[in-house]
Amino acid sequence: ASADNIVGSLRRAFEDDNSVAVIMRINSSGGSPVQSGYVYDEMLRLRDKHPDKKLYAVISDVGASGAYYIAAAADEIYADKASLVGSIGVVAGGFGFTGAMEKLGLVRRLYTAGENKAFLDPFSPEEEQEVQFWEDVLETTHRQFIESVREGRGDRLADDERLFSGLVWSGEQAVELGLADG
Repeated sequence: ASADNIVGSLRRAFEDDNSVAVIMRINSSGGSPVQSGYVYDEMLRLRDKHPDKKLYAVISDVGASGAYYIAAAADEIYADKASLVGSIGVVAGGFGFTGAMEKLGLVRRLYTAGENKAFLDPFSPEEEQEVQFWEDVLETTHRQFIESVREGRGDRLADDERLFSGLVWSGEQAVELGLADG
């Protein structure tokens, strides 16, 4: 689902004079931290604007990574005992084709303007300074994710650093760890 569609639906639900609460059904393994952050921020804004209406997140099969980021902005989170919940981490991946290119006798011809325009190009040898830069970006994004979960869940979270390791938990475990309310 697109963040714009989710935000539009949330606004309509909160602004409906007949609604007494809002239930957000979640079934996703996640996605973009930018889009998740956009929905998260709007959920907090709407909760603040409509303090009389509770916002519940209900996770069906999966509420992981970016989907959990969104759920953390709800007043309460509910999941099935076997739902997959959490995955508070950040991932980026790709392939390196330099060995295959050598084996096939292929030569990469890449022309750029801007010293970093070919950043992490999969057809060029990996550069340590590029890897370090990218790891810093991922660590920053992970820190932002953790801060949002801590803001949303508060003192309900267990004091367990594994929560932010990227692991995914069953719904039953998520309740024990404070990632879900029931």
